[in-house]
Amino acid sequence: MKNGKKPAAMNATKAFRLCRHPNLLPFLFTCSLWLAVMPATAVEIENSACLECHGEEDAEPFIDGHLFGGSVHADNQCTSCHSDITEAEHDTPLKKVECSECHDIESEIYLQSSHGLALQKGRDQAASCQDCHGDAHHIVYAKNPESPINRANISQTCARCHGDVEQMKQFNLHQLAPIDTYEHSVHGMANLEDGSSAATCTDCHGSHNLLKSTNPKSKLYWQNIPATCGKCHENIAQTFSRSIHGEAVAEGIKDAPTCTDCHGEHEIAAVASEESKVSSAHISETCASCHAAERIVTKYRLPKFAVETYMDSYHGLSMRLGSVTAANCASCHGKHDILPSSDPRSSIHPENLQKTCSVCHAGVTDLVAQGQIHSGTRPGMEKSASSVVRNIYIILFMVVLGGMLLHNALDLFHKLSEHFKKLRESGGGPHRMTLNERIQHAILATTFIVLGYTGFALVNPDAWWARPFVGHSYDFRGLSHRLMAIIFILLSFYHLGYIIFTKRGRWQIQQLAPRGSDFVHFGQMLCFYLGLRKERARFEHYSYIEKAEYWALVWGSVVMVLTGVLLTYEEWTLAYFPKWFFDVCIAIHYYEAILACAAIIIWHFYFVMFDPEEYPVKWTAFSGYEGPSDKERLKPEESRIGRKKQKTSDSDGK
Repeated sequence: MKNGKKPAAMNATKAFRLCRHPNLLPFLFTCSLWLAVMPATAVEIENSACLECHGEEDAEPFIDGHLFGGSVHADNQCTSCHSDITEAEHDTPLKKVECSECHDIESEIYLQSSHGLALQKGRDQAASCQDCHGDAHHIVYAKNPESPINRANISQTCARCHGDVEQMKQFNLHQLAPIDTYEHSVHGMANLEDGSSAATCTDCHGSHNLLKSTNPKSKLYWQNIPATCGKCHENIAQTFSRSIHGEAVAEGIKDAPTCTDCHGEHEIAAVASEESKVSSAHISETCASCHAAERIVTKYRLPKFAVETYMDSYHGLSMRLGSVTAANCASCHGKHDILPSSDPRSSIHPENLQKTCSVCHAGVTDLVAQGQIHSGTRPGMEKSASSVVRNIYIILFMVVLGGMLLHNALDLFHKLSEHFKKLRESGGGPHRMTLNERIQHAILATTFIVLGYTGFALVNPDAWWARPFVGHSYDFRGLSHRLMAIIFILLSFYHLGYIIFTKRGRWQIQQLAPRGSDFVHFGQMLCFYLGLRKERARFEHYSYIEKAEYWALVWGSVVMVLTGVLLTYEEWTLAYFPKWFFDVCIAIHYYEAILACAAIIIWHFYFVMFDPEEYPVKWTAFSGYEGPSDKERLKPEESRIGRKKQKTSDSDGK
C-alpha cells in the first residue's frame, strides 16, 4: 500500500475530516427539516386500491375504471394529481387539482387568455380545463372521435356555454348566437355533413390562447384576420396581400376591409348561395357599405359617386331588378386582387379594359376606354358630347312640354268656364251649400292639404317634393305645419258652434245623423252594382257615402288634434307619461294621417271628381248648387226641402 496505510485507516481519516467541515451541520439540519415537513410519498398507493372504493357506482366521486384505463392519464397514479393523499383511506375534501403541475406551458398560455383572465377575476362561468377537455379521469386524445376537442365535436363543446344565449347576454359578447350562425354557415354545414376539415371554432379563435378580437395578439384581431384565414385559404391570402385592400391592412389602416368585412364572420355562406354577402345579388351592397360611406369616401379621397352611378347604370338597374348575370363590382374590379385603376396590373386599367369588358361583351375594342365607365351621362362628369345632348333635351323639355302644358291649360280653363256658365244659366237647382259652408269647406281643404304635405315631408326628407323645406336656417316646414294646425283647430271649434247655435247647422247635423235606412240603401246599391237590382237607391238629403265621410272626418280630427298637441308639447307629455306612450302618439298620428289622406283620395275625390257623372269636378263646393247627379240620386222631396232651406240659409247660416 502507498505510504503504508491501510484502507480502513484512510477511510476513517476522511470521515473525521468531513465531520469537521463547517457546512456539514447546516446541510444535515436542512435535510432533517425537509424530511419532517414532507408528507410520506403516495407512490406506494396503487390505482387499484383507489378503485376499490371509487370504482363502486354509488361512490362519490365514481370513477369508471374501464374509461380511466383508456384515458390519456391511464399510466399515471391517482396520487400524481391528488398529491395530498398519503394513504388509501383519506380525509375529504381534497385540495383542488392543478393541471399546471404537469401542463405548465399550456396553463401559462391559458391564464393569459380571455377565459383564464375571466376566471382569475372571479367569473366562475368562464371555461376551465375540464369544461373543454372533459372529466380528467376520462380524457382521451384529441384524435379520438369521443374527445370533446376532436374537430368534429369542438363546436358542440363550445356550445355548452356559447349556445346558451340568455347566459351569454351578461358578458356583452360580440355575438349572442355564434353557434347557431356557425352551424348554418358554409364551414359548419361542411363539418356537419361529411366531417371535413373545414374551419371550426379553435381554428379561428385559438384554443388555450383564445383572446378578444380587440387584443392585437388575437388571431381575430382585424390586422391578423387575413393570416388566420390564410392558414386554410393560402392562395387567396397571398393574392389579397398584394391587393389595395391587403396593402392597406398591412399598413395599419383600420377602415380597410378584411376577410370578415366582406364574407361575414360566423354566418359565412358559400359564394354561390343567395344568402352570401359576396353573391351576385348582394356584392354591390357589401361594397357600398364602404364606398358609399361619406366618412370613408372623404377621408381616403375615393370616387364620390361610384356606387350611385353604378346603381343608375344599365348593369346596376338590371341587378336591382333581380338579374344575377349583370356585371357587378367584382365582375370588373376583381375579387381578392382589387387594384387601383392607375396600376397596370388592375383589371380596370385603361389598357386592360378591353379584356375585362370582352368577358361579357365579345367584340369590344380599346375604344371602350374612351369615356367614363361609371359616370358617362352624369352632369358635370360626362364628356362634352353628352353634355351638349343633355342641354339640347333640356331646352326641348321646356319648349315642347311647356307648350303642350300651356295649350292644354288654356283649353281646360275655357271648358271649365263654359261648364260653370251653363250651370249658372240653368238656375243650378237648389242650394246644397251656403256661402258660410263653402268657406268652411275651403279652409278645411287648404289646411288638410298643407298639413298632409308638411307632415309627410318630415318623414320623407329626401323626396323631391320635400326639397322646398330643405336648407332653411329656420324650420319653415314645422312653422307651416303648426300654423295650419292652429287654423284647423279654430275651424273645428267654429264648426262645432255652427252646428249647435245656428238653425241651418242644427238641420245639417240632423240630416247627417246615421239612420237605419243608410244600411238599407247600402244593400240596395250593392245589389244595383252587381246587377241584382234595376234601379239605384234614392237617398235622403245625405247618402251613406257623405255620412261615412263626415263622421270619419270628425273622428280623425279628434285623434289628430289630441296626438298633435301631445307631440307639440313633448316636454309636458314626457313629464307625465312614459316614453312608450309618446311613441304610441307618434304612431297614431302618423298612421291616422295616412288613413285620412288615403280615404280622401279613394272616397272623396272619386265622388266629387272622378265619378263620370261629376267629371271633371262637382261644382257644389264653389257654386253651392246641387250637381247633375244629385237630381238623380235624391228623393224628389229632398230637392223640395233644399229649395225651402235656400230661403232661410242666407239669413241664418251664411
